[in-house]
Amino acid sequence: MFVMFVVLGLLLVFGIPVGVALGLASFAYVMLAGLPEVVVLHSMVGGVDSFPLLAVPFFILAGHLMNTGGITERLFDFARALVGWLPGGLGHVNVGASVLFAGMSGAAVADAGGLGNVEIKAMRRAGYDVDFAVGVTAASSTIGPIIPPSLPMIVYGVMASASIGKLFIAGVVPGILMAGSLMLMVMWYSWRRGYPRDAGFSVGNVTRTFQHAFLPLLTPALIVGGITTGAFTPTEAAVAAVAWTLVLGVLVYRSLTWRHILRVMSDTLQTTGAIMLIIASAAVFAWILVSNQVAAHLSGAILSVSDNPVFVMAAILAIVLVLGLFMETVAAITILVPVLLPVATSVGIDPVHLGVVIVLALIIGLLTPPVGLVLYVLAAVSGVSFDRCVKATAPFLIPLVVVLLLVAFVPQISLALPQAMGR
Repeated sequence: MFVMFVVLGLLLVFGIPVGVALGLASFAYVMLAGLPEVVVLHSMVGGVDSFPLLAVPFFILAGHLMNTGGITERLFDFARALVGWLPGGLGHVNVGASVLFAGMSGAAVADAGGLGNVEIKAMRRAGYDVDFAVGVTAASSTIGPIIPPSLPMIVYGVMASASIGKLFIAGVVPGILMAGSLMLMVMWYSWRRGYPRDAGFSVGNVTRTFQHAFLPLLTPALIVGGITTGAFTPTEAAVAAVAWTLVLGVLVYRSLTWRHILRVMSDTLQTTGAIMLIIASAAVFAWILVSNQVAAHLSGAILSVSDNPVFVMAAILAIVLVLGLFMETVAAITILVPVLLPVATSVGIDPVHLGVVIVLALIIGLLTPPVGLVLYVLAAVSGVSFDRCVKATAPFLIPLVVVLLLVAFVPQISLALPQAMGR
């Protein structure tokens, strides 16, 4: 196994895509161990042969359609009318728009690439410091994978055999806490730097923009409502979201042409292919870890120190945060769950609670080098260097880490809502 980790590390250092690196490192282990090559193919196929994973391409497609169809601008305008009157108005709008968009796309990168482009341009025009604009945009984009729907939650649910409906609902309160903590950070910046209010509060303006955004805002209600009432499975909800977005873009707003749709589908295929390759390769890697009883060894090492749930959760957090620095979220989930879930459940940690904690910890890794996918996206969108994006985002990690610790060590923050709804 040592050789496998060395090969993986070298490949990642040389910039090989994580899905390819995981596959090659796993194949190296299989060859050195004298196992039949068909083991790799069998594990890869088994890793992606899951009905809930069908939701992934449909949620990705829905997010792309919203960005292309002009729906993100409607959400931004509504958020602007709703919270733009606060000091540092556009900073609050940035966070509020991310909350609204999170209920539709479920991916931080989609938020950063689509809505982030709108947000940073608006903040630059209004005279905000570009570093502040990039920092708050990066931090607020991490709300996307927490508030339902959530692509990482789907992957975790498949790996942990946990209810995806429960995981979706469990992310609502943590997502709201993330938004609230970031808005407090924006208020602090506004007080220090004298950032202005965007505009005065107007009921008429809120009403007008709400009317323009009303139909897009039905998307999260359709997704979450359908899942909680049992009308949809998460996969069916993803298909319904795509259908509804197409209706809005083609028939209602007439902003989507066939050329737009074909381009969006091409982008979705590329993104989905990359994600599925990561899941398939990580499934082989995870199988090797499990077959070598890494979970049992890790469990024994942690529990030999203490079987206190607080200590075990702290150890899990440390492992996840470190891995999140170097590995993409989906790959990390696929590898970590078979190893960490037995440790957590052995001391009574709820799998749904664990899922929210793991996803939240890993998405913080999207804001940290060397991987930091959101930082790379925003560097391209804003024209700011990667190093400068890292520095601009660093202060906003503080409120996110505080929320992570609260969610990790106060389980009812994530579990109260699904328990109350009987999910």
